[in-house]
Amino acid sequence: MSIAAPDRQSAGSSLARIAIDRGGTFTDAICSRPGEEDIVIKLLSVDPQNYKDAPTEAIRRILSLLDPESKPIPKDQPLSLDRVESIRMGTTVSTNALLERKGEKCALITSKGWGDVLLIGMQARPDIFDLSVRKLSFLYDEVVEIDERITPYQSLVSPKISLPEHDDSVITQTTTGEPIRILRRPDRETVSRQLDELKAKGINSIAVAFVHSYLWSDHEDMVASLAKEKGFAVSVSSELQPMIKLVARANSSIADSYLTPVTRRYIESFGAGFEGGIEAFGSKLLFMQSDGGLCKWNNFSGLRAILSGPAGGVVGYSKTCYDPQRGSPLIAVDMGGTSTDVSRYAGKLEHVFETTTAEVIIQAPQLDINTVAAGGGSRLFYRHGMFVVGPESATAHPGPACYRKGGPLAVTDANLILGRLLPEHFPKIFGPNENEGLDIQASKTLFEEMTTEINEGKAEQLSIEQVAAGFLRIANEAMCRPIRTLTEARGFECSSHHLVMFGGAGGQHACSIANTLGIKRIIVPRLSSLLSAYGMALADVVREATEPAAFTVTNNRDNKEISRRMKLLVQKAEKDLEGQGFPKDRIRSETYLNCRYSGTSTQLMIESPKDGNYESRFFEEHKREFGFNLEKRDILVDDLRVRAVGKSIGAETRSPYEDFENCEKKEFGGEVEQKQVYFDSSGWVDTAVVPLSKLSPGDQVRGPAVIFDKTQTILVEPSHLATSLPEHVVIDLVEEKAAQHKTDTSDYDYVDPVQLSVYGHRLMGIAEQMGDILRKISISLNIKERLDYSCAIFAADGGLVANAPHIPVHLGAMSHAVRYQAQILGHELEEGDVLLSNHPAAGGSHLPDLTVIMPAFHDGRIIFWTAARAHHADIGGIRPGSMPPFSKELWEEGAQVKSFKLVKRGQFDEKGVIKILSEDPAQYPGCSGTRTLSDNLSDLHAQVAACHRGVVLINTLVNEQSFKVVDFYMHAIMLTAERAVRDLLRHIHKKFGGESLQAVDWLDDGTQLALKLDIDPASGDAVFDFTGTSPQIHGNFNTPTAVVYSAIIYVLRSLIVSDLPLNQGCLAPIKLVVPPDSLLAPTDEVAVCAGNTEASQRVTDVIFKAFQACAASQGGCNNLTFGIGPREVGGKTVPGFGYYETIAGGSGAGPDWDGQHCVHCHMTNTAIGDVEMTERVYPVVIHRFSRRPNTGGNGRHKGGDGCIRDIEFTEDLDVAILSQRRVIPPYGMAGGEPGTIGINTWLKGTKDGKHTIINLGGSNQTKMKKGDHIIINTPGGGGYGVPGTIDERLDDEVYKRSIVAPVRASGSLAAFKAAQMSAV
Repeated sequence: MSIAAPDRQSAGSSLARIAIDRGGTFTDAICSRPGEEDIVIKLLSVDPQNYKDAPTEAIRRILSLLDPESKPIPKDQPLSLDRVESIRMGTTVSTNALLERKGEKCALITSKGWGDVLLIGMQARPDIFDLSVRKLSFLYDEVVEIDERITPYQSLVSPKISLPEHDDSVITQTTTGEPIRILRRPDRETVSRQLDELKAKGINSIAVAFVHSYLWSDHEDMVASLAKEKGFAVSVSSELQPMIKLVARANSSIADSYLTPVTRRYIESFGAGFEGGIEAFGSKLLFMQSDGGLCKWNNFSGLRAILSGPAGGVVGYSKTCYDPQRGSPLIAVDMGGTSTDVSRYAGKLEHVFETTTAEVIIQAPQLDINTVAAGGGSRLFYRHGMFVVGPESATAHPGPACYRKGGPLAVTDANLILGRLLPEHFPKIFGPNENEGLDIQASKTLFEEMTTEINEGKAEQLSIEQVAAGFLRIANEAMCRPIRTLTEARGFECSSHHLVMFGGAGGQHACSIANTLGIKRIIVPRLSSLLSAYGMALADVVREATEPAAFTVTNNRDNKEISRRMKLLVQKAEKDLEGQGFPKDRIRSETYLNCRYSGTSTQLMIESPKDGNYESRFFEEHKREFGFNLEKRDILVDDLRVRAVGKSIGAETRSPYEDFENCEKKEFGGEVEQKQVYFDSSGWVDTAVVPLSKLSPGDQVRGPAVIFDKTQTILVEPSHLATSLPEHVVIDLVEEKAAQHKTDTSDYDYVDPVQLSVYGHRLMGIAEQMGDILRKISISLNIKERLDYSCAIFAADGGLVANAPHIPVHLGAMSHAVRYQAQILGHELEEGDVLLSNHPAAGGSHLPDLTVIMPAFHDGRIIFWTAARAHHADIGGIRPGSMPPFSKELWEEGAQVKSFKLVKRGQFDEKGVIKILSEDPAQYPGCSGTRTLSDNLSDLHAQVAACHRGVVLINTLVNEQSFKVVDFYMHAIMLTAERAVRDLLRHIHKKFGGESLQAVDWLDDGTQLALKLDIDPASGDAVFDFTGTSPQIHGNFNTPTAVVYSAIIYVLRSLIVSDLPLNQGCLAPIKLVVPPDSLLAPTDEVAVCAGNTEASQRVTDVIFKAFQACAASQGGCNNLTFGIGPREVGGKTVPGFGYYETIAGGSGAGPDWDGQHCVHCHMTNTAIGDVEMTERVYPVVIHRFSRRPNTGGNGRHKGGDGCIRDIEFTEDLDVAILSQRRVIPPYGMAGGEPGTIGINTWLKGTKDGKHTIINLGGSNQTKMKKGDHIIINTPGGGGYGVPGTIDERLDDEVYKRSIVAPVRASGSLAAFKAAQMSAV
């Protein structure tokens, strides 16, 4: 292989070209010189006993090897660059600083009222079942609020008005051309004083992020200029990435100020190891950025370095393994020691522009790399009768058990004891003196201990080899799960791809992963374990430039202005590359538009088409990605983007497809050693061990075989044929493998724990793909942004099989909806039929939650159901938003559907659903039909598509494995969950001495919820008896019984400390007793909209109170709605609109945790709209969204504080609030004090221009005038334990869970999951 020559050097130079990838476990380095053999170095990334810095040590070793006659260079001697042409490097310095929270001391400078913007974020709850709501620490040490503010002059939903003349507060010259209003200008002297105070605290790095600065940055620029004068390092949000969304931009700017000083210090310290220091490098030192492009060392920033190493791998395989003429799209798996990176390539590098890494939103171009916590160092566990791989990692130190440092069992140990690694050929870099090989006996000892545990009490005994092989299958399935979503959920079939495997651990897993995915060809680069380093050598230098915009390309309306602006951006980016020494003939620019449909938030980055028809290109891309287009909506442009590329010279790569076609293929006949390798299908088998160096192009090795060199081990499984090529090894499946696992489906006492885990992954993966489809195809903000939906699959009887963790209040309730339909219509449904329901009597939660249900047929009978429940913004009723505070009857809350055949034999009944949503509700007095019919229809289509996808995937699984086997493991997984819950209940019975558990709590109006809980210690059964709960009320807090089941399953799952399949088995031990016609079993006609959002929280509170698990959290959702109906303005009808949000509060403290501030708790987990998006679309100014200090209850562990949200209306609007805990505070636990109650106030304008304060109580509705404010103060959580006391001995088995290190790469899939679990 030939490494690309750098920019200013001749390709014929004999100087060393060095490329380095510093990974989490190993550092890889390649040195190339024309006409010489490459030098390859592999060493541990962290080995403080032997060297300070791995890349420097790698270069020292390379330089020592350049002249074999010379003596090795001493470790303490500065290195000379005389023999070095270039050094290209990818580093994890920024990544590690972010993951480990070891960055620079820094401060956030932001607009007044928004100092807690990063504390609140999107109301993030990282894990919905973690009662402690544990988060990583914040990046900043201080926050300074500057008294400044701008806002859009007019919202998008408002009637257009003319701009005032001679008004200095209105600015029209903005980045997008959208006018803004200046509400407050910053005072320079005050800002100067605030900066001086920061300096006095020892802070030298700051991030500046003001609300709407992406539109107009003058205020940011002034503060930044002043700060630089005072010696601060400054990260300015509008310069880093001028895109809408304050939360993302503030996160990115603080990440830059936190990471860039660390990155710069590393660069300086790296340079100190060389003669002349860092300045001596000139242009010889380039770093890889997250977007796959190189930059000069002095332009390398922390923000763009998060994926520095993994990006090299993507560049490496895209340039060495893809052939557009002969090949197929590629799925790449980079399996390293700590984790595995998954990506896709089909001719273009795929980028994402907003991701979440270690709970920090990064708004910057990054390659679409998705990290799975399943690497060679992923730990192995046996929990609840299931094999579990990760997400915990053995890390680089101590590493797996075989690394001779006392580490735990990991994936590498499994490969080792099965003969899939070759200890005699593995680098001897282990042990305290880094001079020993792998320790197989340490691995065997721990596997023997685990096997004994697994076999205890079982008739069928597993060998340690079967256990180890089982763990490898689970690890492979964990990697396959995101691959399926990355391809299938986007309309690509896995089997149509070829698989590229690289990374240190990739070669051992390639055949198994390909088999699982149905992929027939595997491409392994000869330098597979070093491909990230090699990618650095092949990469180009890239300059990105982005500007916000406000154009429309419908009918190519603004094409001329777009072209003008784009030309200026191109000139700017290319000028930068010319300044780095690139001639114009080696610079190429790619231009993109960030587009979306009007009224939606889903953006598509489309490349500018050659014919200039942006509209056509957008239609094409949108149709491919989402499966539909909205012909009647404008296409808006939010951003312009240029990617200018300075091409490296001298890069020589070969096509594996061309080499395969042209080589003379022959069976390898050389003498090789044999060793025993264990395979699932055949046990121990004599296997050829073939040095890669002995294989010539065209040599073929039939599996089973192990092909190795000094940096990698490739396992060729039986039924596969490996072909050696000049720069690759191609492995083809030459005969289909027979089913390896025979299942006895007659006895649930003897379930294969490996298969159990595999099917758990497959079934949960189906639910996750359904959710991905629904979010992508839907239109409304409720689904797209707030993610207020759930997708699940169900057994033929309606029992929950797998529910991706979306909204907790949906968890147990949806099965009741499915069972209702199965009972009344199951016998008459046909393939292609889809049902719609939302009625509480039919398993609904509240009416806006429309549930779409689809049967999956096999041999003419229903075998499964899929369902998608989503909150629709409006379904009619007496108020916009369909969440009226004072509804008394169900019909006042909108459309009611017990059962409707939405799709009949594949035909969507649009006429029928329009009648249900528009005509039927309008027949009631004072009611309207839905006010958002277009969005309703689009979202229902999306729900149908999600359910259909689930049915397709279920049928695929059944066809692969047989229904009998799938059904067996489905029930076995349910039984696993049931046993875990029974064990939990037995433990709780013992903990409380066998006493009945009892609790009482109240709604603010005095309505009582009473619970008595009795547990049978023999069976593990429990009776949840709500006798004593008040009768149903003349209001809307009535709670359907299905929601009570959701609360129970949520609480039980939260009390189990390890991961557990979420399914109907969790409820099998539970008997529920609810008085008829009570609050928790209302009749069909009463209102229920607040039962789902508010009373459900009280049900949860009373269950936790009975278990004495933790103090109460805020106890509600704080539902705010505002809007207006259609009205006449200037002789034209202006459409109405409705807006709905729920607001976070404080979480309750527990035995070993403080409550978290400003999060959504328990039964909800919906996101809140970003202030910049909300103010741009709606006629409001959100003056403040902050922590409400000292509102958490005091205790040994304090409760979390609530929030303050202050919203001013810039038009006359109808406003409603629906909330709880305004009278009765969230309780404390174990002597802890209660949290502070919430309060809702109205600042009502008076005739003299002032405001009067009005208390709105917990629930109210009114018409607010322009200039009025609503201020919502949400409750704090209760405290735990008597204040001032010391922790007692904690319960080790209940209420505590393990800590998992965050992963690095959040591509499209990881970001989506983060949205589900962290920002929903």
